[in-house]
Amino acid sequence: MLDVVSEPLDHERCYRAVASRDARFDGWFVTAVRTTGIYCRPSCPARTPLARNVSFFSTAAAAQGAGYRACRRCRPDAAPGSPQWDVRADVVARAMRLIADGEVERSGVPGLAARLGYSERQLHRLVVGELGVGPLALARAQRAQTARVLIETTGLPMADVAFAAGFASIRQFNDTVRDVFAATPGELRRSRRGTHGGPPGWLTLRLAARAPYAADEVLLFLGAHAVPGLEEWDGTTFSRVLDLPHGPAVVRLSPAPDGGAGVTAGLLLTELRDLGAAVSRCRRMLDLDADPTAVDAVLAADPALAPVVAAAPGRRVPGSPDAEELAVRAVLGQQVSVAGARTLTARLVAAAGTPLAEPVGTLTHAFPRPAALAAADLGTVGLTGARRRTVHALAAALADGAITLGPGAERAGAARALLAVPGIGPWTAALVGLRGLADPDVWLPGDLALRRSLTALGSTDADAAGRWRPWSSYAVLHLWALAAPALFTRPAPPTPPALPRSA
Repeated sequence: MLDVVSEPLDHERCYRAVASRDARFDGWFVTAVRTTGIYCRPSCPARTPLARNVSFFSTAAAAQGAGYRACRRCRPDAAPGSPQWDVRADVVARAMRLIADGEVERSGVPGLAARLGYSERQLHRLVVGELGVGPLALARAQRAQTARVLIETTGLPMADVAFAAGFASIRQFNDTVRDVFAATPGELRRSRRGTHGGPPGWLTLRLAARAPYAADEVLLFLGAHAVPGLEEWDGTTFSRVLDLPHGPAVVRLSPAPDGGAGVTAGLLLTELRDLGAAVSRCRRMLDLDADPTAVDAVLAADPALAPVVAAAPGRRVPGSPDAEELAVRAVLGQQVSVAGARTLTARLVAAAGTPLAEPVGTLTHAFPRPAALAAADLGTVGLTGARRRTVHALAAALADGAITLGPGAERAGAARALLAVPGIGPWTAALVGLRGLADPDVWLPGDLALRRSLTALGSTDADAAGRWRPWSSYAVLHLWALAAPALFTRPAPPTPPALPRSA
């Protein structure tokens, strides 16, 4: 796991990316052009500005704070998020993950600071010191993007859009949209593009990813683990219930129809103000903000993994929208098959989950929250006594805050807290880090599928544990693909040559 602070943006390197319109840097920074007052993504197709006329900012919020407006042509607000917030473990990265999940909208900056264990003043100093703007400005930029999505993909009245996006007043909404997008809300709606019709009540939007991105493979992996009542897989579309702050939602995810790098999401929300949280959690589940170029460069440098990476470039780590749910499912999946884990989880969801007001297809329940699970009678689920005690102990620890697994969780501390629960060992704690907390550098010690792949490669757990840092999680997925090809769409090549022993 990395614990780093990003370096200041290098003007020359950033300008080279802009001059070459390199889409790999979209989301890493934005380009602000002093002569036009507009900021763009690096790959903007407009004429390249002169180097002396541009400045670079690590976030759109910082550019907005300096008085720049978003480019209408390249739409920098719709670029994939910066991968550094998932890679890093420091407090600024944890704050960014919580802001993306809507923490400022729900509990303000005081609540954000409390979740991170800092005072408001300390947090403000840290965030401004690195990004140039504070948490409120970052949340404002996110509200603007949420508003734009609602304006362009729904026919909702503007007043409903304003409050759903988190604005305190119509005036604040109008002023922010004009400041950020150089257009009124009405003008944005009239110029809408790229929207798709959907059933009444559903929002349909595109979630962008960095290429290459095999959406069908990520969705197949999630679908193969689908739990009846909570999730559904029809061979193309993966659907599931999301437990959001203001009520349950249903999301339907399918590959982008144009075959591009992204996913089409259909959302049925209890309350529209949960849109930002829903999008953030789907992006995390689908690993959309990863930097496949950086990952593949490290993994392909190993002769044994090079053919595997070449056969499946940009492979992602399918995650979970809720790390607490993933932790419980990891316990249920200990030493049983995928089918067995699905059966046990379905019984648990039926016994303790929150029923939807009305079923949506085969979806009937949200996953039980920790407090409900801690109090539930799990005698009908089919667990052993020891496993049942582990589930109850884990749920109680999550409910009372002894274990914290939210987007702003401190990953090393979360692993230590999990290991303190009787019945949770290194494999389970690591799986929570890998698929629940989106840690890109996790190795699964003792995993049977990994052992089979490592044996074929002439390696061992001990040899491989640190071999592919800082991208061990992605190496895990490639090795799983060798051992369990049915869970992946891209066939693994013949067994690669044996790994040379690491020094």
